[in-house]
Amino acid sequence: MSKFWTDYPVIMNELADVKELIKKNIKSRERYLEESIYPMIDAGGKMLRPAFLLIAAKFGEYDSKKMHNLGAVIELLHIATLIHDDIIDDSKLRRGVETVQAKYGKEYAVYIGDFLFCQCFMMVSNYDYTTENLKDISKVISRICMGEISQYHLRYANSINLRKYIRIISGKTAALFALCFFIGAREANCDEDIQKLLGKIGYHIGMAFQIIDDLLDYNGDTRLLGKNALRDLKRGYYTLPLIFALEKDNENEISRFLDKDCIGDDDIEQIISLVRKYGGIERAAKVADRYNRKAMNMINKLPNCDSKEILMEIVPRLLKRNY
Repeated sequence: MSKFWTDYPVIMNELADVKELIKKNIKSRERYLEESIYPMIDAGGKMLRPAFLLIAAKFGEYDSKKMHNLGAVIELLHIATLIHDDIIDDSKLRRGVETVQAKYGKEYAVYIGDFLFCQCFMMVSNYDYTTENLKDISKVISRICMGEISQYHLRYANSINLRKYIRIISGKTAALFALCFFIGAREANCDEDIQKLLGKIGYHIGMAFQIIDDLLDYNGDTRLLGKNALRDLKRGYYTLPLIFALEKDNENEISRFLDKDCIGDDDIEQIISLVRKYGGIERAAKVADRYNRKAMNMINKLPNCDSKEILMEIVPRLLKRNY
């Protein structure tokens, strides 16, 4: 488990329960099945999505067993999408460990991801969750898929702009963050205004989180990120720092590198230098900061309680990370 929650032992212990619940629900007589999934579960992720769901639920009538199960569903859903993402991106590392597709092959990874999706539906049937929440989970899965489809369609497109980029990430990271906050609050019977406010908080955190993640590709390294730095650029996925730099690149210096049939490591270094030259990193950081400030302003409007205090403390840390 990540050390991110060390200062919040209640949340950390509950997330440990969520992790054990995930393992329990993917147990199989076929040992190789567990052996291929457990390393990713144990790799030290922050488990932000189930944590946000639990924190939001604590604003209302908190049923730990029911919420832990729902948190496990959300985290398992997230893991399944990551496994499928790694297949598309041909990623070798995830959370600092070898990906399922790199270790066992793409075909096997597809089946593993599909298996985890099926387990999510099985776990949802364990409790009497609201019909609205089940519909919202299905809608978000659809939005995530559509976000991936849109992103794939725009590969190598120098014409991608801020509006298209925002639409893509709002349908991926932000949608799932918003869902976690919203359904946690609704399942705990929070007032409707609190449900909506928490959902908006999740959206703004998710937007800032993804933009910062894209910035880390230009500022971080593979060891810290636990994935292949700048893999998106090599595969034609253009994120906000590059998009902003392209807007200022009147001499098409960057485009000359992007238009190559194969972008090498030396080309990557040149592109990074040009992105810095044209202020892409600084402009993207300002956009992330705007979402960050919106999230914090909304958190301030929440009722005073332990969950509010936790959000006030962790969100600034989360959105100023280098990993």
